[in-house]
Amino acid sequence: MAESEVNEMVHQMQRFSWVDYVVFVCMLAISAVVGVYWGFMKKQTTQNDYLLGGRNMKVVPVAMSLVASFVSGITLLGSPTEVYMYGTQYAFIMGGIFLMSFVMTQVYLPVFHDLQITSNYEYLSMRFDNRVRLFGSILFAFTLIGWLPIVIYVPALAFNQVTGVDIHVITPIVCIVCIFYTSAGGLQAVVWTDVIQITAMFGAMALVAIKGTLDVGGIGVVWQRNMDSGRIEPPNWDPNPLARHTIWNLVVGGLVYWLQANSVNQTMVQRYLALPTLRGAKCAVILFCIGISVLYCFCLYCGLLIYARFYDCDPLQTKLAKAKDQLLPLLVMDVLGDIPGLPGVFVAGIFSAALSSLSTSLNSMSAVVLEDFYKPFFKKELSDRQANWLMRGVVILLGCLCVALVFIVEKMGTILQLTMTLEAMTMGPQLGVFTMGILMPWVDATGALVGGVSGLATMSWWCLTAQMAIARGQITHPHKDLSIDGCQYNFTVVETVSQSPDEIEDVNPLLRVSYMWYTLAGAVVTMCVGAAVSRVNRVRGKAYVPPAPKLLAPQLRRLYREPPHPAEEPFIRAYGHNKDPCQVNSTSINMKPINECEEIS
Repeated sequence: MAESEVNEMVHQMQRFSWVDYVVFVCMLAISAVVGVYWGFMKKQTTQNDYLLGGRNMKVVPVAMSLVASFVSGITLLGSPTEVYMYGTQYAFIMGGIFLMSFVMTQVYLPVFHDLQITSNYEYLSMRFDNRVRLFGSILFAFTLIGWLPIVIYVPALAFNQVTGVDIHVITPIVCIVCIFYTSAGGLQAVVWTDVIQITAMFGAMALVAIKGTLDVGGIGVVWQRNMDSGRIEPPNWDPNPLARHTIWNLVVGGLVYWLQANSVNQTMVQRYLALPTLRGAKCAVILFCIGISVLYCFCLYCGLLIYARFYDCDPLQTKLAKAKDQLLPLLVMDVLGDIPGLPGVFVAGIFSAALSSLSTSLNSMSAVVLEDFYKPFFKKELSDRQANWLMRGVVILLGCLCVALVFIVEKMGTILQLTMTLEAMTMGPQLGVFTMGILMPWVDATGALVGGVSGLATMSWWCLTAQMAIARGQITHPHKDLSIDGCQYNFTVVETVSQSPDEIEDVNPLLRVSYMWYTLAGAVVTMCVGAAVSRVNRVRGKAYVPPAPKLLAPQLRRLYREPPHPAEEPFIRAYGHNKDPCQVNSTSINMKPINECEEIS
């Protein structure tokens, strides 16, 4: 009886009217129209047009696109849940975001922008060789294939919460629209649909925040209820690396996480390279940080709002919300459900986040396939028409694969954790390899490859073992108090079996280290092993050619003067210290002709 009453309440809250459906369909239709415009009226005839918008994009649309593509439905639904369950400590990650903007604009971005490359993995062949380039590209591809189905699945859960429509009905429809405008219009369509979609995101979160605050009784009520529960927290200065969230792992670990996500990730770098000047790209980084911080503030405030609304009747224990990611949609239907059209705006905003992430990733994957999987290994040069068909084919195939993988995501509940673990396993090694190239001129190609593989192996063991311990209940993170004392309806509380203290303590302390340190740990292991292997190679007398100045960070281009090893003296005598390695070792520049190497140098 109690369960049927909860189910009846859930059914009553699924008040998605025809006006809401119209709003949602209009969002999809606008995205499709943008694809038609850039695909058929403003035809993308060359590879440069399709992948980089002719390198003539504007700063503000690109910055808005960066925010839209980085913020997926996982962020919009997961961040409020984080505050509801654990408090506001996570907000201090914004300190890491702004530190990232400084490091990126001074160190990483000038290198990529000066080289005028399409895929940032091209840099790895210029600095090292094609083996390292292939390693980075494969890591990117596998991470993307594992992450995109979740990007689609999470907003489908939200749509199911507010409408009752099966996720396998809505996901193919949304993905077909996304595949269409991405394959037809290229980067121009991606950026301009992102501009529309980020507007929908901000509008949706603002609506929920304003209307929800008024319904609860004002900001004072929201603040007081969260203060009383201990959710509004000062910085946690605990230096213990085992603590889940502290000011140290959120700022330092967050800095490294965001460096990987924004500075060396193809989906982000590709948009920065579409801007005509380095100054414009730096401005886009600053605008991106401001935009992402504002959106995070909305998300975190919505977490406070969820608790203020359900402070005495937790919907997770009563099963009014079947999953944690359905807390925000539940709040939306509670505060906006009576006003036709507003739930539709919210759902459109959540799906906009998914569409922008999906379209950007599909476009970036087409660039990686063309530049990193085809060109280095096939001698036949493709015409613009053939290249366009190849890139569009990649978008269609990968999009269809993601739709199919949603079925697996739904059936295997632990795949959400496993996929996030896959991301943690690959992010650190990728950042480590790029950092060795840009900041460690003495590291050679073999060192970079061995370092990357070592970092990947180390983080694979660490992350997978930690996830297994979490799944067995051996590692738990206590959440804030949740009450069901004020519930006005009948429900059944499901008893959870807790582990004994002996079982909980019997875990390697390394596995308890906060997940915020994973990216830093992977990068440090990669760089230490890479530097050590390179040093051994030098001692063994392996010839080493200093990298071209443009392949290094601007701060090192004048300062770095490596004393030659005796085995390198013939190279130094023949070519000099400052000669471009293109003229010595063409394989390090992906077998490009000398005249192309001179343009790069």
